[in-house]
Amino acid sequence: MGVRLVNAHDRSEELQPAGGVVPRYASAMNLASVPGTSQAWTRWLLRCGVAAGPVFVATFLLEGGVRDGYRPLRHPVSSLALGPRGWIQAGNFAVAGTLVLAGAAGLARADDRTASSRAAPALIGAAGAGLIGSAVFPTDPVSGYPPGTADALTQPSRAGAAHNLAAVPVFLGLPAAALAGGWRAWQAGPHRFGLYSAGTAVTMLAAMALAAAGFGQSPRLARLGGLFQRASIITGFAWLTALSARALRRTPTTAALRHQA
Repeated sequence: MGVRLVNAHDRSEELQPAGGVVPRYASAMNLASVPGTSQAWTRWLLRCGVAAGPVFVATFLLEGGVRDGYRPLRHPVSSLALGPRGWIQAGNFAVAGTLVLAGAAGLARADDRTASSRAAPALIGAAGAGLIGSAVFPTDPVSGYPPGTADALTQPSRAGAAHNLAAVPVFLGLPAAALAGGWRAWQAGPHRFGLYSAGTAVTMLAAMALAAAGFGQSPRLARLGGLFQRASIITGFAWLTALSARALRRTPTTAALRHQA
């Protein structure tokens, strides 16, 4: 019995469809590659980190500017969660916290030397969880808001104590993340971003210390407690936006990966 040997070239011609085009195995694998999907997911998460600060800050600035009896220079952002329209700020806390958590996940996945350590994404994630906790537990009245309440309470409520505890990873976690990211940036080479990160940490902590003194009814700072707190929040979230945008620029798109393949 004769045996016919068929080489690979002949076999490929037999299997060729009417269109005359046989997609190569490697190309098909590249188009459906897991890395491409992973990069697209990472970019989406990083966009959440970019959006977290602008969404959060714009919402509390707008709401604070139109709320009756509320004085943004004096009262804390958390006080906007009190009263009939408190659901707006509570929702703002929840949305911002979710965006920050997503951004932290994106930073942990991104190939960026500034956020390549585990510390910065973990601390940013803790800040996101703290924001969500702030949505669940409303703060106690302070500095005379809502109108008719005392400037300072003698004893915080359970919800108020839980709110203050939830705020710790926000006002301490973000500066710590900035320091960790700044140190990594300094070691990796982008010294300007390292200095910016260190400056963010120092500014945020100093402004929050002044805000705490103001909310504690320091005679000289009580009327400016809200201003100092806003300075601390905006400084920290601006750094988070810059960090996320930096990592986003360094994360290739799916189209770029296909082109490289």
